Amino acid sequence: MKVYSDAAEALQSVKSNQTIMVGGFGLVGAPLTLIDELTRKEIDGLTVISNNLGEKGKGLGILVNQKKIKKGIGSYFTSNRDVGDAYQKGELELELLPQGTLAESMRAGGAGLGGYYTKTGVGTDLAKGKEERVIDGITYVFEPAIKADVALIRAWKADTLGNLVYYKTAQNFNPLMATAADVVIAEVDEIVEAGELSPEEIVTPHLFVDGIIRAEKILTKDGVVSNEQK
Repeated sequence: MKVYSDAAEALQSVKSNQTIMVGGFGLVGAPLTLIDELTRKEIDGLTVISNNLGEKGKGLGILVNQKKIKKGIGSYFTSNRDVGDAYQKGELELELLPQGTLAESMRAGGAGLGGYYTKTGVGTDLAKGKEERVIDGITYVFEPAIKADVALIRAWKADTLGNLVYYKTAQNFNPLMATAADVVIAEVDEIVEAGELSPEEIVTPHLFVDGIIRAEKILTKDGVVSNEQK
C-alpha cells in the first residue's frame, strides 16, 4: 500500500491511450483531486469509463474540452452539453450503456467473467451487432465484461492498509471499479491508522487498492468544486 503525498505522484501510472475508470454520479463520488491533476498531465487518447463525463467545465468535462478523451463509455452524457458538441464534431466517440448494464459489466470484469446475458436493450439500437440468445423462450443480448488499466475512485475514509469506507450515495460505482482495474488509486477525505475502521463498515478491502491520496478538492452542497476540506 502506498500513501501518496500528492496527486501528481499518484498518477504516475496513468499513460496516454489507456482505459481508465473514474467513479462518480455527476460530480458526486468523483475523485475531483485526481481529475484536476489529469487536466495538467501531458496525456491524450484516453478511453474513460464513467457514468458521465463530468459537467460543463467541471470534473471530466475539463478533460473533454482539452480533447484528452478519445472515447467515453457510460450511461448519462447529456448533462454536459460539451460532450454532445464534441461527439457531433467527431472529436469524441461515445458508447452508451444502460446504467444497470454498465454496473453489471464492471462487476463481471471484477469477478473474472467474460460477460453475461441480459434482457436490457433487446430490440433497441443498443443491441445492434451484439450476440443474442433465446433462453426459456426469452431473448437476451450478450454484454462483455468491462475492465480497465487504471481506476480512479473516491471514498470517505481509508486506513493505512487501504481498506475503504464510502459516504452514502457517493459510493455509487466506486466499489465496482475497484475490482475491475489493474491499478486502483483511491482519493479519500480521511486516512486513519489500521484497526480504526470497523470491519463491518469496510466496503472495499485493501487487497483491491494500490494507493491512496487525501482529497484536496470537494463538492459543496451547491455543486461547486472547492479546495476547502470537510
